[in-house]
Amino acid sequence: MTILRHVILATHFIGLAAILTGWVVWRRTQVVEMLSVWGARIQILTGLALVGIAEALATEARPVNHAKVGVKLAIALAVVAVSEIANARARKRQGADVGSLVTAGAALTVVNVLVATLW
Repeated sequence: MTILRHVILATHFIGLAAILTGWVVWRRTQVVEMLSVWGARIQILTGLALVGIAEALATEARPVNHAKVGVKLAIALAVVAVSEIANARARKRQGADVGSLVTAGAALTVVNVLVATLW
C-alpha cells in the first residue's frame, strides 16, 4: 500500500507541475495548452485516490482531516473549472479573459499547495 501511495503522490506532483508549466507556456506564447487542463484533471483524480488510501490507513491516533480535504477539493475543482473555461475560450478564439483565467488557475494551484503544506 505504501508503494501505491508513493506512486499516486508522485503522479499528483506531476499534475501540479503540468498546471504551473501550462501557465509558464501561456506567459511566454499567449497560447493556452491542454497541459494545464490535463494537469488539473490529474490533480483531482490522484487527490481523491490519496484521500481514499488515507481513509483506508486512518487510525484513531491519526485520523483524516476532512475539513482540509474539503477545502483542497473545492480549490481543485475551481482550478479544473478555470482551466476548462480558459481552454474552451481559447479554442473558440474568445481570448478576452483567457490570460486572467490561466493566471487564476495557477494562483489557485499555489494556494492549494499552501493549504496542503501549512494546514
